[in-house]
Amino acid sequence: MKSKFVLFAALISLSVSVEADPKLKPIFTGKDLSGWAVPKGNDKAGWYSVEKGVLKIKNGPDKKGSILWTKKKFRNFVMEFDFRFGEGTVDSGVHVRNKDQIQIGISGSLKRDMTCSPYIPGKGYPVEAKNIKKLLKPKDWNTMKIQAVDKQYTVWLQGEKVMTYKSDSAIEEGPVGIQLHGNRVMAIDYRKIKLAELP
Repeated sequence: MKSKFVLFAALISLSVSVEADPKLKPIFTGKDLSGWAVPKGNDKAGWYSVEKGVLKIKNGPDKKGSILWTKKKFRNFVMEFDFRFGEGTVDSGVHVRNKDQIQIGISGSLKRDMTCSPYIPGKGYPVEAKNIKKLLKPKDWNTMKIQAVDKQYTVWLQGEKVMTYKSDSAIEEGPVGIQLHGNRVMAIDYRKIKLAELP
């Protein structure tokens, strides 16, 4: 009887670990921007380019803002990627299905680093991610994971959970976007962008 209980517990543990660590698939080829909708005109400005497996994002001469959206829409998902700060005042982030955003870099309104915190239009930053100063590497690659399940967003930085937030403005389905903030000189690199859809 005891052996059956141990086996049952092991199976439960296995199923939980599989659910918590789904199979991530690349949504960025590392070669080009196939699968992404480059905003009209921005492809000529050179704001988005791919070099040696890295998505390089930088402002154009007129410093206009922009969002690079996936062509595909997603419901519940977990996304993982590396990012590295470049020159200037970096203000970027990942849009989650709509205008809700997980910030990367300096907040334009708060004038300080709010990496991993949610920016919600109309609410600003309702919560602030924890332990970022200790975890963030300003001159090296960082690994972020974002999970969106229904209205709840969860974020990890370097494998440590740093933020959970339930957004009333979350929508059921939408694309993922990478932001280039306007009115500033900035550059940021992304690589190994992977995503898994969740039930």
